[in-house]
Amino acid sequence: MDIEGRGNVKGEKRYLGASVDWKGRPCRPNHGGMTAAAFALGLQAFEIMAIAAVGNNLITYVFNEMHFSLSKSANIVTNFVGTIFLLSILGGFLADSYLGSFWTILIFGFVELSGFILLSVQAHLPQFKPPSCNMITQPQSCQEAQGFQALIFFAGLYMVALGSGCVKPNMIAHGGDQFRERNTQDLKREKQLSTYFNWAYLSFCLGELVALTLLVWVQSKAGMDVGFGVSGVAMALGLVSVVSGAPFYRNKPPQGSIFTPIAQVFVAAITKRKQICPSNPELLHGNRSDDRPGPNGGNLLHTDKFRFLDKACIKIEGHGSSEESSWGLCTVTQVEQVKIILSVTPIFACTIIFNTILAQLQTFSVQQASAMNRRVSNDFELPPASLQAIPYLLLVFFVPLYEKTLVPMVRRITGKESGISPLQRIGCGLFTATFSMVIAALVENKRRKIALESNQILSVGWIAPQFLIFGLSEMFTAVGLIEFFYRQSIAGMQSFLTAMTYCSYSFGFFLSSLLVSLVNKLSKHGSHMGWFSNNDLNKDRLDLFYWLLAALSIINVFNYLFWSRWYSYNPSVAPSSPPKDYSEENLDFSASKHFGPTNM
Repeated sequence: MDIEGRGNVKGEKRYLGASVDWKGRPCRPNHGGMTAAAFALGLQAFEIMAIAAVGNNLITYVFNEMHFSLSKSANIVTNFVGTIFLLSILGGFLADSYLGSFWTILIFGFVELSGFILLSVQAHLPQFKPPSCNMITQPQSCQEAQGFQALIFFAGLYMVALGSGCVKPNMIAHGGDQFRERNTQDLKREKQLSTYFNWAYLSFCLGELVALTLLVWVQSKAGMDVGFGVSGVAMALGLVSVVSGAPFYRNKPPQGSIFTPIAQVFVAAITKRKQICPSNPELLHGNRSDDRPGPNGGNLLHTDKFRFLDKACIKIEGHGSSEESSWGLCTVTQVEQVKIILSVTPIFACTIIFNTILAQLQTFSVQQASAMNRRVSNDFELPPASLQAIPYLLLVFFVPLYEKTLVPMVRRITGKESGISPLQRIGCGLFTATFSMVIAALVENKRRKIALESNQILSVGWIAPQFLIFGLSEMFTAVGLIEFFYRQSIAGMQSFLTAMTYCSYSFGFFLSSLLVSLVNKLSKHGSHMGWFSNNDLNKDRLDLFYWLLAALSIINVFNYLFWSRWYSYNPSVAPSSPPKDYSEENLDFSASKHFGPTNM
């Protein structure tokens, strides 16, 4: 395998991780940095604004205008959201393997913009929609969208899903790439990268806040044709932002298929499964034996985890390395790349329950709000969906406070430029999310009792704390997970590993649907109905479901503590720190170990 650079042209040597400017020339020291990353942050704010505005009101449009049944409308929205997150894997793969993050953003950004335009046209022209009717009072007389009408709608919808899915992971990765290979000290780069991820989350919060307030209001007042159009305008502004930064970017060239070297390691390890690994790792092929750059400017050092994969690096006696194919003999760096992917998978899995909780706040908590007193004044009633803006309103102020005040304070205590490490940040978020469900259960129990016993309606202000607490937990978990995956990513796989974080959202939403169906079925016994069998929150037991999620969440925290202690950083990709030995460099709850040659 060509470790030095897959896809070299005319013998040109291009090292993994080397960045170029927008014309393909080697980057200068003034390329990249926070100035360049700011253009990517602009794209993120506008793209989130566009997609969130559509997602939050889509079920209303599908039900009222396209006349699909309520259950089918819910499935359409769920499939749409799930598809976006699953397609992020495709976007990460294309960027790392063939297109690069910048061109992937441009190509699929225009696909997403075209989808918004098509949806706006479809919503505006009567011939692209079924005849108007009232799905609540006269559902029998309503004609469901079919044929060409349905084709236009789903074509626009899934163009948006394809574009958004492929753009999302690359927005984050492209911004993070601006802090690699700069002529700065490692500690400064670590601080800048950590700051970037905090500002990236702030841009996300600003986009969500505008979408859940201003754009949702525009949709409800002017119609979804204008709403889709406004989302298209927001996406266009995002593309203008990212294109404007082209002269300043450090662009990571694509490295060829990212799956081929992974497959080669497994094939070689299985082929040589009967071989015995040498006691001295220095005898393994490619172990610190050349001067070619690895993922972050050096070879990956050998570690002791997943030793069975080391067999892929064993040289068969009597054969030179040049006589064995890349499918039969791999380097230590290749094998360590696969070990990193295997090692981060449990950390990724621990966030699925967290996103299952997020799914409840976007569904059942909104239903809670619908059954409560939402009147702010005689002339204004708070829309249930707008409650999701509460955490983002808080975080718009809290994220800068966290970055400018709390991080410097914690930095003096921990000695880490990022304050707390990504793994510690994820753990704090997972633990905090539990309290969101505990409060949600207590409030729902109180609301239900008052409604049944006193026939009174509880104020919607009671459920604000569960949104606020989860907003704080999301700031820790979501940002920590993306930063962790990006920092541990190997050359040529930054976008792909970043995309894995979005898959956690998809799995969390799918698990939510599975849990609701399973719980409803198992809670039926005798004459007792299931927890969600009545379609009436006053009769259903949403409070018990929240308690179940709180229990699952706390179990998940202990599960995460185990895997964070188990996780081992490869010293080659371990975050920089003041000169200390590796044992002080742990990024989890004082337990991650580093393995280098001295540990073996």
